[in-house]
Amino acid sequence: MPAPDNFAIARLADLPPVQCPCGTTRRAFVDEAAGGSIHLVEISADARTHYHKRLTEIYYILAGSGEMELDGQRHPVSPGDAVLIRPGCRHRAIGELRVLNIVIPGFDAADEWFD
Repeated sequence: MPAPDNFAIARLADLPPVQCPCGTTRRAFVDEAAGGSIHLVEISADARTHYHKRLTEIYYILAGSGEMELDGQRHPVSPGDAVLIRPGCRHRAIGELRVLNIVIPGFDAADEWFD
């Protein structure tokens, strides 16, 4: 049987919600040495445009419909769509969406930038 530090299990729905520029998020593995983190994000209003200097994000749309604004251009998104957001890309989600966000490396609040 593997040692407990060889893996971690998170039940995202049970994690406390945290306010973020996109709405609310439930973050797992942020403090882990996993090389990334995963976030369950509820976007209930237009998110605030922001960018990251180091982080890459992958948004996987779970539910809802809306748009992703990426470097000033709007793109429609719906369940099953995945969006790769590289460092430096100004982005925000628009509409009521439920998003699974994979962040590489793990999320760092000091790497959220606003114009």
